[in-house]
Amino acid sequence: MQVAFLVAPEGVEQVELTEPWQAVQDAGHEPRLVSTKSGQIQAFNHLDKADTFDVDSAVADARVEDYGGLVLPGGVANPDFLRMDAKAVAFVKGFFDAGKPVAAICHAPWTLIEADVVRGRTLTSWPSLQTDIRNAGGVWVDEQVKVCTGGSNTLITSRKPDDLKAFNGALVKEFTAQDHQS
Repeated sequence: MQVAFLVAPEGVEQVELTEPWQAVQDAGHEPRLVSTKSGQIQAFNHLDKADTFDVDSAVADARVEDYGGLVLPGGVANPDFLRMDAKAVAFVKGFFDAGKPVAAICHAPWTLIEADVVRGRTLTSWPSLQTDIRNAGGVWVDEQVKVCTGGSNTLITSRKPDDLKAFNGALVKEFTAQDHQS
């Protein structure tokens, strides 16, 4: 199963991209890097530039039906950039409309808020997003990982890099279950 990792051209928190990517790969799935522009993306270690990664597909050319699930890594600038891109927001919303699992960590729920998909859902995030989530109709909880099945799809969220082990375990479990249903 192909799993889309949607990131902006710069600003993604590298560990929130690379560790879930490796977990998806280790589970036998095929991670694919999708961004708002083709070429390469610049990852960050907090505020410092880290590595660059090759983009597999520009979001304008990506189709939800080609993927079994979506991962939204965090970083402060990454989701802020994505929520300003109509095609990226539509791509994210498409996974909810199609009932496909979505996993988001740290600041990534900003993109979910912009896609208007948190209403009635329970999720976690970096603590500074809790008011945004509540204002968008979601229920915010302070948990290492939250798996919410109370909607059109399964939504997996975590707060920060320290939660990656739990986040990766939950998303791999859900993506593998999704893959067996296909």
